[in-house]
Amino acid sequence: MTTMLTRPRTPRPETGRAGVLTQVRGLLPGRSDTPGWIRLLAVAAVLLTAVTALVIAADARATRHGIEVIGRHTAPTVTATEDLYFALADMDAQLANVLLAGNDSTLATVRENALAGYERRRVQADADLQQAMTIATNDDASRQIRELLDKFGQYEALAADTFQLGDLDRGAAGQPAARTLEAYRAATGMVPDLLSRAQKLADTNSGVLSQAYQDSEHTTVAARVRIAVLGLLLLVVLAGLQVVLRVVLHRRVNPALAATTVLMLGVLSGGYLANAAAAHQLTVAKRDAFDSLLALRQARALSYDANADESRLLLDPAHAATYQQSYFEKAQRLAGVQARGVDDYAGALDQAIGAHGGDLAQAISAGSFLGEELRNITFSGERQAAEQSLLAYQAYQHDDHALRGLAGSDLRAAIALDTGASNDHFAAYDTALVSTIDINQHAFDTAITQGENDLSGWSTWLPYGAAMVVAVLVLLGVRPRLAEYR
Repeated sequence: MTTMLTRPRTPRPETGRAGVLTQVRGLLPGRSDTPGWIRLLAVAAVLLTAVTALVIAADARATRHGIEVIGRHTAPTVTATEDLYFALADMDAQLANVLLAGNDSTLATVRENALAGYERRRVQADADLQQAMTIATNDDASRQIRELLDKFGQYEALAADTFQLGDLDRGAAGQPAARTLEAYRAATGMVPDLLSRAQKLADTNSGVLSQAYQDSEHTTVAARVRIAVLGLLLLVVLAGLQVVLRVVLHRRVNPALAATTVLMLGVLSGGYLANAAAAHQLTVAKRDAFDSLLALRQARALSYDANADESRLLLDPAHAATYQQSYFEKAQRLAGVQARGVDDYAGALDQAIGAHGGDLAQAISAGSFLGEELRNITFSGERQAAEQSLLAYQAYQHDDHALRGLAGSDLRAAIALDTGASNDHFAAYDTALVSTIDINQHAFDTAITQGENDLSGWSTWLPYGAAMVVAVLVLLGVRPRLAEYR
């Protein structure tokens, strides 16, 4: 009988989750290895503190950078492009007013003011374009600005030709020579394209700002989650170290570790609250202030373009229907009401405001610019300023209605109204609008500065300094206990 010898089988190493757990257990000290547990928990506490400090500092830097991008770069870009739209619209209005004045000696002051106003807006538009180019946020915006610069140069050349012909052929008020009118039509014909390009650029920059705000929002939320998770882990490790010292070594409280726990609670709470405060200021800056600023600046720019339509109507009656329809569309975008056309608009606005005198936000459509602002009231004095803007706009609309009635029967009286009382009422409306803008701009600037201040120190010395103190305190707390085992 032959005995078969078999080779003993080598046990296969465990795989999967069980194998990983076995390997982890092998790295941990034995149940009775008290010094090993103390060392492990102390090292874990110090490492977790270092990681937490790095995360708090990195998140604070990221949040502060997001606030800086919105407040110091993107928002000024949007402001510059909206301001450009306003300047371009008023340039064309002033060009029309120069021609409306003609050689009428009673309108000489109107002509001089219009010439000065045109030059002021020309310089302003040029400065806005240069600023927008300097702080352009992407290649697409830079390309749009270069195209705008080219178109703006063409418009300036055509406007210069119009001024020159107007000086040579200066006629009665509102009755320029045929070639002067033709030159004006060529210049003003470029305005819709210029304004469309300016608005497209503003929309591009607004989109960049909105995306930057969303990114910053996600950053702040993720930062608070990381702080909470790391803080919980750190406090569990510190509590575990205290338990080992209490149960095994019968030490009631380790002063150094207790101080460490209190310090880290303060750091974690401070980092979390600082991030939350900065996130709140970012919301105030974007949703409460900047959304209103955007609507108000668009309203101001569009108002100047609508005001220019009045002068265009008087200067070029052959295209009166086009200018009236253009004015009506702009009026509805400014303060939307139930009106069939431009002749009904002023009355419909009176009726809407009369029906909702106690709540002007309900008088006009939410989608119109002034409607957006009246539904986003946040700051002290803002409601009064916004309501005053709408009421001043209402008064201006009365002038517009009267002006259209005079345009066909008494051109001289219509021009006098357009360049006199109507301009005064428009200036009062513009003043109220600027006052509302200033309130929101101040709130925006304050929120951006406060958000940056809330994170001051948290991106540098605060978390790092706390981590160094924790390392020292943990060493002081465990070293005497470990010495007992030597």
